[in-house]
Amino acid sequence: MLEIRTICENCKKDLPNESKDAMICTFECTYCKDCVENILQNVCPNCTGGFEKRPIRPKNYLDKYPVSDKLVYNPINPKEFKELLLKFKDISPLER
Repeated sequence: MLEIRTICENCKKDLPNESKDAMICTFECTYCKDCVENILQNVCPNCTGGFEKRPIRPKNYLDKYPVSDKLVYNPINPKEFKELLLKFKDISPLER
């Protein structure tokens, strides 16, 4: 069951359940579309995986399976991330 985290880990943008801007990696690291495309360039700073659009949990399941109240805010260190990005940005997430 996905946690459905509600903020971008990098910029703290609100990403409620119904957000169409939420992106996740295979470990559910959650970022906004803007950070994924313009800063992270589809490289997760935590696992080096790629990102996919996070699904929206149907309203009829929110009572039984609420979104996470866990707020993960861990902005990237630009200098450290630059090295990671140079190493992985041109490699398919499948091959990283």
